[in-house]
Amino acid sequence: MAEKNPIRLLLVDDQRLLREGMRILLELEPDLKVAGEASNGVEALTRYAELRPDVVLMDVKMPEMDGVAATRQLLIDHPEAKVVILTTFDDDEYVFEGIRAGALGYLLKALSGEELAEAIRTVAAGGALIEPSVARKVMAEFARTSHPSAQTAEKLIEPLSEREIDVLRLLANGLSNREIAGQLFLAEGTVKNYVSSAMQKLSVRDRTQAALRAKELGLL
Repeated sequence: MAEKNPIRLLLVDDQRLLREGMRILLELEPDLKVAGEASNGVEALTRYAELRPDVVLMDVKMPEMDGVAATRQLLIDHPEAKVVILTTFDDDEYVFEGIRAGALGYLLKALSGEELAEAIRTVAAGGALIEPSVARKVMAEFARTSHPSAQTAEKLIEPLSEREIDVLRLLANGLSNREIAGQLFLAEGTVKNYVSSAMQKLSVRDRTQAALRAKELGLL
C-alpha cells in the first residue's frame, strides 16, 4: 500500500533559532515535512504562493507585517490556506484578531512537540484547534465587548438545535470533539456532524468562528 504524502509546512517566525528548532522537532514526525520558512508576514505571502504548503505555522509579532495581518491577507489571496498561529501568553491582545482573521489554530508556544504535531494533523485534516486557556480568554473578551439584542438569533435562516448549541458551548470552552462526545454521551462522529451542521447554519468556515458567531447572536 502506498504511503500517504507528508503534510507540508511553512514556518513563519522572525527568530531563526526558533524556526530551526521547530524544523528539527517537526521533521522527527514521519508524516510532517517543512517545505519552507519565512521571517516575516510579507515573506510568508510570497513563500506560500511559491510552495502552497498544507499548513502554515505563523508567529504573531514580526517586523514588516505581523502574523495577524499576514493571516488576513493570506486568506484573501488563498482562501484554502490553513493557518495555525503560535504565540505566548504575552500576546493575548492578538488572540481575538487572529481568530477573526481566519486562523484555524491558535496555540501557545509552550506546548510540546507531540502536541504541536497533533494540532497540525487536526488542521491539515480540516479541523480547528485552540488551546483551552486561549479559547476561554477569547470567549470572555467577546462576552465583554458584545451586546446582542433579544432578536439577533432571528437573523439565522435556519435556527440551531438545542444539541448544536450544547456542542458549541463546550467547543467555546476549548474542548475537542472527543471531549465533547464524552461530556454529552455521544459518538465522536455525531459531534462532528453537529459541528458541521452548526457551521453551515452560521455561515462560518471553522469551529472557532462558529462559537464566536453563536456568542454574537446571543445563543451561548
